[in-house]
Order: sequence, then C-alpha cells, then structure tokens
Amino acid sequence: MAVVPGLQKLETILVVDDTPMILDVVVAVLNNANFNVLQARSGEEAIMVSKNHSGKIDLLLSDVQMPSMTGPELGESLKKSRPDLHVMLMSGLAGGSMLVLNYGWAFIEKPFLTAKLLEMINVVLHSPNRSQGMNQYDNRKDGAKQE
Repeated sequence: MAVVPGLQKLETILVVDDTPMILDVVVAVLNNANFNVLQARSGEEAIMVSKNHSGKIDLLLSDVQMPSMTGPELGESLKKSRPDLHVMLMSGLAGGSMLVLNYGWAFIEKPFLTAKLLEMINVVLHSPNRSQGMNQYDNRKDGAKQE
C-alpha cells in the first residue's frame, strides 16, 4: 500500500524486536502501509515507549524470545495498563507458536512475506480481542488447589 500525502494514519502499532535489521524492516513495512508505528529494541524500552505515548496503542507486535523479557511477558505487562491492546507475537524459533497458545494471541513465524504480515495484522486488529489471562484453563474456584 502506497502512502498518500495527507491520508490519515491507520491504527498505532508498537513493534518490538531485539534484532535491529528485523525491527527496521518491519517498521518500514508498517510505515509504508500507513500505520502509526512506535518501536523498541527490548521489552523494557517498549514499556517506556508505552508509558510515554498518550494515545491509544492498538497492537503490540513483538518478538517472542528477547533478552531479559520475553514477548509474552511484555504482552502481559502492557495489558495491565492497556487492557484493549491486541497482541501478536513473532518468532523464527521452531515451536514458537506453542509459547503463545495459552494467551489467545496471534502468532506469525519468521521469516514472513509482507503481504502475510499485513493480512494477519488486519485480521487481528479487526477481530474481537482474544487475549486471555494465564489461568484461563483453570476452572477451580479462585485458583484454589484441588486435592
């Protein structure tokens, strides 16, 4: 999608990846698709970006495996202050999708085609938020231990 001067930006996406080349490419793709893009190279930096951004952040697009804070940990942290935030994780590691199943979050495997990334983002942004807490499969009342 070409950027048309004067065209209103679409939703805001916070992209987080500790690999500079991947971060730069994903940010460029999303900018070219007319999204408002925020970026960070770590979970900690993403939390600061979120705190300093007064507007809505519609989507967190984060790498799964990063030093000091994983994508799922980041997603959980940001959802505390932004409960309507959609979360989509990405990984080049085999089995990366298994790490996000319990959260109800979207997942895309790296490397991905630009068209597939944009298609998935559009689906995630325009679908009901499926985010769930860590204990969504725990049907015990108040998390009490069953004997």
